[in-house]
Amino acid sequence: MSSFSESEERQELRKAVARLAGKYGREWFTAKARSGEKTTELWLEIGRNGYLGINIPEEYGGGGGGIGDIAAVCEELAAQGCPLLLMVVSPAICGTIITRYGTDEQKRRWLPGICDGTSTMAFAITEPDAGTNTHNITTTARRDGDEWVLNGRKIYISGVDEADHVLVVARAEALTSDGQKTGKVKPVLFVVPTDVEGFEYRHIPMEIVSPELQFQVFIDDVRLPGDALVGDEDGGLVQLFAGLNPERIMAASFSTGLARYAIDKAAAYAKERTVFRGAIGSHQAIAHPLAEVHIETEMARLMTQKAAALYDAGDDMGAGEAANMAKYAAAEAACRAADVAVQTHGGNGITQEYGVAGLLVATRAGRIAPVSREMILNFVAMHSLGLPKSY
Repeated sequence: MSSFSESEERQELRKAVARLAGKYGREWFTAKARSGEKTTELWLEIGRNGYLGINIPEEYGGGGGGIGDIAAVCEELAAQGCPLLLMVVSPAICGTIITRYGTDEQKRRWLPGICDGTSTMAFAITEPDAGTNTHNITTTARRDGDEWVLNGRKIYISGVDEADHVLVVARAEALTSDGQKTGKVKPVLFVVPTDVEGFEYRHIPMEIVSPELQFQVFIDDVRLPGDALVGDEDGGLVQLFAGLNPERIMAASFSTGLARYAIDKAAAYAKERTVFRGAIGSHQAIAHPLAEVHIETEMARLMTQKAAALYDAGDDMGAGEAANMAKYAAAEAACRAADVAVQTHGGNGITQEYGVAGLLVATRAGRIAPVSREMILNFVAMHSLGLPKSY
């Protein structure tokens, strides 16, 4: 008989991360964000305790766990009001791709720092004129002797100012066996130092209250050694999607954590706040919306756990479908939870003091990034239901 409970080890992991994050809390997190400071103290403590690289093999400083473990860490941080966006990027996307496709030397060079938090890696795929259509990215990589030369633009790249390196998705010309151009291009992955000549970035002001900033990146004749290439030059989309499924699972966990935080805040307020007779939580107009979003959040958590289990079992096809569904369900639940939390608080819901209004923007981002809800619906319509492709 299958169990619908997570393993005892996973449950203990959740409790430990919740205790750690609870020492910091939402007020500390938002104060850092509003003052322009970073949450480095929390990030490094997560790393010291072995949670940051829990999905990375032990021989490179990690915990030897899977995506389900790092997703649990991400969710519990968000549930304590400390959502760390770079958890999605550095250990989950970059760490996974390097673990699966990097050389032994690349793993030894980059993974230990990702695990202990002393070296953060950003991920750059989105471009100003491509958006969700990754087939249209125009950042190019061309060979020049033993080196590669990169040129292009990226946008909405998280945490570049905190990163030592960026894993950049580019396109290279495909060649025949005798070195002739075929006229086709292929996706390739490079680790680019953020201090290399020709690499610049510009901050994009955002309404979201977060210590992790967004950037536009400019890549002009950036020269890289041959060993900056991660994976097989002809590996294609398989290597890229090795990081995108974990990205969706982590994004779902990020959203369900925020949803849980919003629901907990609203439920606590509803138990204490009295306006007419009894606490407002005794009134169905307050209680039912909270119950509904709790149900929706728990369903999204289950789908997220399913996606992680499929991915960790090596079922990339099944994980792709489940990860997209989980990301969709989690973002929808989080948006509704934030809205209900604000409404439960009434006028207090839009004050800084009560700390729930900022969740409206934070959760809304989940409907857009890392992949829009519309593209997920396209994916499900085509791959799950067998409907004709619409784009």
